[in-house]
Amino acid sequence: MRTGIATVCLSGTLKEKMQACAIAGFDGIEIFEQDLVTSPLSPEEVRKMAADLGLTLDLYQPFRDFDSVGKDLLAANLRRALAKFRLMSRLGMDTILACTNVATATIDDDGLRAEQLAALAGLAGEHGVKVAYEALAWGKYVNDYEHAHRLVEMVDHPNLGTCLDSFHILSRDWDTAPIEAINPDKIFFVQVADAPKLSMDVLSWSRHYRVFPGEGQFELAKFMGHVVRAGYSGPVSLEVFNDVFRQSDVERTAVDAMRSLIWLEEQSAKWLEAGVGGTAAGGGTVAGGPPAAARRRYPMELATLPQVAEPAGFNFAEVKAADTAALETVLGQLGFEFNGRHRTKDVQLWTMGHARVIINEQAPDGAAAPAIAAGIAALGFDVDSPVIASARAQQLKAPVVPRKSQANEEVFQGFAAPDSTEIFLCQGSPDGTAAWTGEFGEAGEFGETGEFGQAGEFGEGLQVPAGGNAVIDHVNLAQPWQHFDEAVLFYTSALALEPQPFAEVASPSGLVRSQVMQTSDRAVRLVLNLAPLIQQDGAQTYQEHIAFAVDDLVATARAARDRGLAFLQIPENYYEDLDARFDLEPGFLDTLRDLNLLYDRDADGEFLHFYTATVGSVFFEMVERRGSYDGYGAPNAPVRHAVQYDHLHELTTHTITH
Repeated sequence: MRTGIATVCLSGTLKEKMQACAIAGFDGIEIFEQDLVTSPLSPEEVRKMAADLGLTLDLYQPFRDFDSVGKDLLAANLRRALAKFRLMSRLGMDTILACTNVATATIDDDGLRAEQLAALAGLAGEHGVKVAYEALAWGKYVNDYEHAHRLVEMVDHPNLGTCLDSFHILSRDWDTAPIEAINPDKIFFVQVADAPKLSMDVLSWSRHYRVFPGEGQFELAKFMGHVVRAGYSGPVSLEVFNDVFRQSDVERTAVDAMRSLIWLEEQSAKWLEAGVGGTAAGGGTVAGGPPAAARRRYPMELATLPQVAEPAGFNFAEVKAADTAALETVLGQLGFEFNGRHRTKDVQLWTMGHARVIINEQAPDGAAAPAIAAGIAALGFDVDSPVIASARAQQLKAPVVPRKSQANEEVFQGFAAPDSTEIFLCQGSPDGTAAWTGEFGEAGEFGETGEFGQAGEFGEGLQVPAGGNAVIDHVNLAQPWQHFDEAVLFYTSALALEPQPFAEVASPSGLVRSQVMQTSDRAVRLVLNLAPLIQQDGAQTYQEHIAFAVDDLVATARAARDRGLAFLQIPENYYEDLDARFDLEPGFLDTLRDLNLLYDRDADGEFLHFYTATVGSVFFEMVERRGSYDGYGAPNAPVRHAVQYDHLHELTTHTITH
């Protein structure tokens, strides 16, 4: 599949955009007129630069508001077109995008439109230019692709064809199956964009909220499957208008864009292999499975990636800090056991059941480097084949994370997520154990420097639970505003996690957008939060956390309290509201209040949880799921946000006054 991208998708100058597209690996680009008009580069210099970078110049756009006009305006429009055709000759380009009229159309007559488009095609033919006619979803008289293509057929000129744009088609819920009936020689160009499903006018939706494939909710694989079946073999080019993308780092956005096309190519190939909803060579309908139609070779060949299954679970979570004492204390108070330090690395291992937390003690580079506040640094996932899964991630442009290993140490395959969290792929085991834990020293070594080295140190007669069936339930990661959509695509494409419908949670700093990514069996639940931008004196107001599931949360909370754990303090108003909503048994409500536990219930089950105080930018959550409860206690999230906000404000005020 030949890949392309419109320069309007990216930030920066035309020169910077072209360089970024080449670095990301695109085959060609669409030049958006404004990018050329504002560039100091001459058309000849742009042409040479593209050749030097190995980029083809596939489409010049947009040519707006041509058809459905009176004679005088038609003459002016043809004069405008002639100027663009001459410009394209200097650029070495042969295809221009002509949109259906929005602003100046006054005559609703297909016969007249066909005559005017024939005049445009004739003029284009004299200059070796092809006109790709595109139906804008908000076009005044022509706003669907089938209508636009009927006009192309009426004109029947070799220099006039159709441009298929996924946004204009899918935003209006047009059926994509008729694409297969279009003569492929008349499909001059294909543009793709994804988008979240929003209830708003389609023009504003298009101009501000398009995203790259895999980052929205459109059925793009189906759209592309019909395009491929039609016999189209030209470029598949991204045209995305997005306010965030046009403010973000140009090279990083270009890589994200390229990743989206790699993912779309694979998803389209899978859709075709499934043989869904097509027409077989003999005229029969393809119902499913791998029929003859699905095995056909098409002019556009679609590449696939190494295939991987979804992760089987979390292998570990890693937290890094320059001063790890506070983290050690909290984990010990929660009931985690210290399992020693690594024999060659400055890291500790703490476990509770099958929940494993690595504390990274590595100091910042250089004496002048700032101290590292505690935060989530890495996540390990159990996968069937780490090497194959890593190869897939690398083909999806994920940067490799180097990890030094000595003899007899397990080699982890690793790469970096968009928020710089390091992702490590581990060989899972049926019993949930991890072979690499043998690389850590005896737990007793911690007794020389730590508070919780021996069980007896917790107090006379107090039993330290081994954790039983404790596991990492979910991990919550705060995402930078400019990389949230990129993160969704990354975890979808590289780790085979499925995005769930996003939610918005109120906080004192503003709305927090929350996107759950999970496996089908919920063994991995990753929550991506787009946090508000508000900061207090350089301090981030939104933290990340790791949640651990236990069998008996009340017993866990009581033991943690006896060890001196600082719980997140829940206000009395919450418990009064809780009683009003659920009419809980008074003794149970008193237990929740006494232990600062939060509670939720739905038709499937119950959810109990509590939070620790925040250390640096990370805190911990302990949860118990009863029945088939599948959520995260969403009604309780505003309470947690408010209490953490107050605590952060108090700390900031104390720091300023002292």
